[in-house]
Amino acid sequence: MKDAAKNRKAELYDWLKTAIMTLDLRPGADLDESRLSDEFQLSRTPLREVLRQLAGEGYVDLRENRGARVSEMSHMTLRDFFLAAPMIYGAVLQLAAQNARPEQVKDLKAAQEVFKSALRSGSGADRAMANNRFHEVTGEMADNIYLLPSFQRLLIDHARISMTFYRPQDAQMVENVSEASAQHDAIITAIEARDEAAAAQLAIDHWNLSRDQIELFVMPAGLDVQLGSVTRKTPA
Repeated sequence: MKDAAKNRKAELYDWLKTAIMTLDLRPGADLDESRLSDEFQLSRTPLREVLRQLAGEGYVDLRENRGARVSEMSHMTLRDFFLAAPMIYGAVLQLAAQNARPEQVKDLKAAQEVFKSALRSGSGADRAMANNRFHEVTGEMADNIYLLPSFQRLLIDHARISMTFYRPQDAQMVENVSEASAQHDAIITAIEARDEAAAAQLAIDHWNLSRDQIELFVMPAGLDVQLGSVTRKTPA
């Protein structure tokens, strides 16, 4: 019985994670805990354990006396995402080149094969999730207790706002997606060679490839900064 309940908790966790990152559950949507409890045959205690785990990872918000909801994507969230993404991606890939173990390189190559397969025959959601897994592995390689939580939070919103990137609408977008795959291959090569400088530069190139297309769909009106290059100023 305990194993069955553990498996149902894992199924709920995986389902919510995927549904949130692929926008099946929209940002800010309330989660119907009673329905989830019925569908996954979980009592309130294990259900709340899953929600607390997801809240700690940035997927959901837990509100006192109001239940759980999918984490928001406000104008400030988007601003902070665009400002932080190139810095965090660069640090992660640089550390990945420094710290990657052989078995992790194998995992990264396997993730890239899944990504390539998704590009050939998968849906936009399949592509976004395969891309997410590729970058998750680089975070595991980086192995930094301070950087990893920020990187994991970044990946959630990158998956959500890059769904348009993985649903190409014109020839240029198709070419960009193909280039993204080629850059993944180059990232693997740089990490295997422990070339930190090349890995850091590839992080910038990889970010720039998708940034312009993403901005067309999500840049808030009145956001008057050059996204991805300005240091945030905090009042004294």
